[in-house]
Amino acid sequence: MAIRTLLIDDSAFMRKVISDIIRQDESLELVGVANDGLSGAAMALQLKPDVVITDMVMPVEDGMYVVQSLMEKCPLPIILLSSLEKTNSRIFDALEFGAFEFIDKPSDLEVVREGRYPLVQLIKQASQADVIALKDSRLARKNSHQHSFTHPVNYDIIVVGASTGGPGAVEWLINNLPKNLVIPVVIVQHMPPRFLESFSSRLAQASPLPVKLAKKNDELAGGTVYIIPGESNTRIENNIVTGKPTFVSTTKKYEEYNHPSIDCLFESVAELYENRSIGVILTGMGKDGAQGLKKIRMNGGFTIAQDEESSIVYGMPKAALDNGAAQAVVKLKEIPGFIVSCL
Repeated sequence: MAIRTLLIDDSAFMRKVISDIIRQDESLELVGVANDGLSGAAMALQLKPDVVITDMVMPVEDGMYVVQSLMEKCPLPIILLSSLEKTNSRIFDALEFGAFEFIDKPSDLEVVREGRYPLVQLIKQASQADVIALKDSRLARKNSHQHSFTHPVNYDIIVVGASTGGPGAVEWLINNLPKNLVIPVVIVQHMPPRFLESFSSRLAQASPLPVKLAKKNDELAGGTVYIIPGESNTRIENNIVTGKPTFVSTTKKYEEYNHPSIDCLFESVAELYENRSIGVILTGMGKDGAQGLKKIRMNGGFTIAQDEESSIVYGMPKAALDNGAAQAVVKLKEIPGFIVSCL
């Protein structure tokens, strides 16, 4: 049966582009089109499509209204179309209220014509999402407590990879780590590069730990959370002068995902930290991180994958489990405490 899809966008041109993309795939059906958030939300309540695609910025009512209205009255997987500036955090507010994922509006029609615009794949993933998990995604609470580290810790770094559904999962994880954590946490979140800066700023406002966007040649500091930028792939290597772990960029390309690649970061951590690293794979579409996590495990590090029930999309954790990379499968709410118990 075709996936019934509803499109909400105030731009006639964008409605035409997105409608054509949907109609070209036989597994999708466009059941309705609206040009503002108010009428779009009403249409969704009437038609009850499998997936809703909505612009964020519209007249009458915007995409945030669509998300809040539908998640309260009739929870549905919602994909956000965004042209927001990188400093605008509204996209993360919408994800917090239960939106499935966001995607930049297509700006290059050649990418669309060549089939490289990933909307169709996202719709298919959204149609399989657990809407109850989406509705309950507002997990983040700040942990203001310290942990009593009575002995030297067993690990020197925690690395985390996430994709679809990741922003909320990442926020929950770092907000519930102890504020006196003594080792760095490095996070790769699949996201358009221009949004990673605002994502870092948003996390910094709530986290008990300092959060910053990693920069080339930055040395890692204990007790700091780093978000990997998306303009290139990033490794961690010892600085040849200071001997300290440092962020470096690489031109190497990775098949599963590029800019930022989880595999790229994880492989470098496995090589540099060996048995002193903890690797975590969270919710996400695809297989990025599975090979890197396996390398961490093979080099003696400890590896964790989020469980299926708490994952918005079980693609990446499942890939890590299937290839033998994950030593432990843990519910999202339990991951912060599980990590601390390992330390």
